[in-house]
Amino acid sequence: MLRTLPLELDGKLHLKGLPRARLAELLQSWGEPAYRAEQLFQWLYARGLEDFRAMSNLPAPLRERLAQHCTLKTVHLLRWQRSERDGTVKFLLRLPDGAAIEAVFIPADEGNRRTLCISTQVGCPLGCAFCATATLRLRRNLNAAEIVDQLCQAQRFLGERITNAVFMGMGEPLLNLDAVLDAVAIFTDPRAQLLSPRRITISTAGIVPGIRKLAESGIRVKLAVSLHSANQRLREQLMPIARRYPLPELLAAVQYYTERVRRPVTYEYILFDGLNDSAADADALARLARRTGAKVNLIPFHPIDFAHPTGIGAQLRPSPPDRLHAFAERLRRHGITVTVRSSSGIDIDAACGQLALSWHPTDPVEAPAAAQPRR
Repeated sequence: MLRTLPLELDGKLHLKGLPRARLAELLQSWGEPAYRAEQLFQWLYARGLEDFRAMSNLPAPLRERLAQHCTLKTVHLLRWQRSERDGTVKFLLRLPDGAAIEAVFIPADEGNRRTLCISTQVGCPLGCAFCATATLRLRRNLNAAEIVDQLCQAQRFLGERITNAVFMGMGEPLLNLDAVLDAVAIFTDPRAQLLSPRRITISTAGIVPGIRKLAESGIRVKLAVSLHSANQRLREQLMPIARRYPLPELLAAVQYYTERVRRPVTYEYILFDGLNDSAADADALARLARRTGAKVNLIPFHPIDFAHPTGIGAQLRPSPPDRLHAFAERLRRHGITVTVRSSSGIDIDAACGQLALSWHPTDPVEAPAAAQPRR
């Protein structure tokens, strides 16, 4: 079984890994009334406090006990970079065992959306040819506290509230689904005042049992499936996991999710020059999308040469912009809802598929407490 750090480390319980019901159980075991969990939840998330002594409506003995046995900070910000092109901010975060992950803040081009791209594993086991994280291999799963605290520390640093979360960072979320579901339960708890389920997207490379389990969890988040080809053989070349979960099984799971959750799935599709970007490829993708009522999110390929990929990954090149737009228009003519993802953060290796702990010696080693990226 893949290693996951326990929530209790070095004699301290990491509170941000406990959904409210389990937090209430802890406090009740200490002889506290159930409503104390609601008060503590508001301090942790709605107000973002990291000092038990400042939680003024909690009794002093409880505050002392919490400070003695629990901690409010699980991940620590080591470095950050801000894109001069679009304001994207990439965070390098240290975990309690010394491992490192990245998270990415993406400001909206328009409107009031502020998105955090969250990691769920240290590295990734899937070996997708187009993803820099694959070159890191897999070290372990994150626990729920390490997932939740990415959002808390990003909000604290930025000085503004995150409105959307996408589980599209390092790792495969559905291979760490229990921790992801605990994190989503915390994010969407009304007492936390953090996120609506409609503003959370979980992305998967196609883990069929995880899709079905997510459908049955009762949490109605958005699901995005990395497809990248409607051809089974090509999909296996790009994504080795496709050998284990071939397209017929994947499409059946997507259909199950759509019917159970009553929310359309989005197919993510990276366009590679001369590989999956022809008119015939668009027609095949449209046929799959129509079968399940899915939307399509087209993604420009972001080069990962800095991660030194091998095999087919070293040969991939982005489709020219005119071909990408022609592909999108052909899908629309088939009646498919299509969006084209922006390449936010590409100048700091923070765009889709580029997370691989690549940092430059001149980056700040530690973000000063008062430091704020320009917005």
